[in-house]
Amino acid sequence: MKKSVTAKRVGATEATGLSPAKLIDGRIKELGDWRGDMLKRIRALIKEADPDVSEAWKWRGVPVWEHDGIICTGETYKQVVKLTFAKGAALDDPSGLFNSSLDGNVRRAIDIREGEKVNERALKALIRAAVELNASKKKEAKKRPA
Repeated sequence: MKKSVTAKRVGATEATGLSPAKLIDGRIKELGDWRGDMLKRIRALIKEADPDVSEAWKWRGVPVWEHDGIICTGETYKQVVKLTFAKGAALDDPSGLFNSSLDGNVRRAIDIREGEKVNERALKALIRAAVELNASKKKEAKKRPA
């Protein structure tokens, strides 16, 4: 039996013709609970922190925010909304937002559970720091001889 093509199994454009922004809108709506509300709020904070952010839909349906590279992903599970920062281990986190994936050498994550408040000021500062780190890595790459 032939399996149907969905946005989770192939690239968003090939599957639906929808933009990543529309697919993220759809995810928020389909969740229909606190996780959708939290993902919507996080998305708004990311856009406030970096108005030039771009959205992507990768890895079988994961919202991704990028600026000169990946800033973070926004995964949703039964018990948590997980923000994974691609280069989180290299970021200062004076407010202690990172509470997951702490053992790795590269990424760090923030697990947000139902009813938890997000320190919006600290999260926006972390997002801006991730953007700055991505920009500095891009500049370094341009300086290196080929």
